[in-house]
Amino acid sequence: QSGGEVLVESRVGEGSRFEILLPRARAEAEESQPDVGAGAELVGGSETILVVEDEEMVRSLVGRVLTQQGYEVILATDGRDALERIRELEGQPLDLLLTDVVMPRMGGRELAEAVRGERPELPVLFMSGYTDRSDQAYQLLESGVPFLQKPFSLAALTRAVRRMLDDKWEA
Repeated sequence: QSGGEVLVESRVGEGSRFEILLPRARAEAEESQPDVGAGAELVGGSETILVVEDEEMVRSLVGRVLTQQGYEVILATDGRDALERIRELEGQPLDLLLTDVVMPRMGGRELAEAVRGERPELPVLFMSGYTDRSDQAYQLLESGVPFLQKPFSLAALTRAVRRMLDDKWEA
């Protein structure tokens, strides 16, 4: 596709050597924006969203994208951290809990159950990259609970968040 080549040299008992040759760029590289999909628009709002994700890169990206779309974003590293943040927000609006399912210390399902006691009206959108038939994420996916499968595009993320906030989620 780019006009490059891959050269492979392999010898039994010695190993393999790969050489990747790519054409030289003709122009300076432009600063790129995250790919959201062909023709896809990111959807925004102004609500407050608590994003709970143990993977720092995913948490940071999701937080940055939602903030750029106008949302007030609060980040937490796991369920226990999220509960602390929720307690700090007492009396302040919180419009959506966006949580990973599988996390250390306290997972997303446990978090959602704990939050129901303090904020029963708070909508919860689960996300996970695990969908083994034996795991929690698969069970949630099968039950019709609002669920965002990783990896997802940024457009899919913002659409799912907006649908949850507008109370228009369809499993």
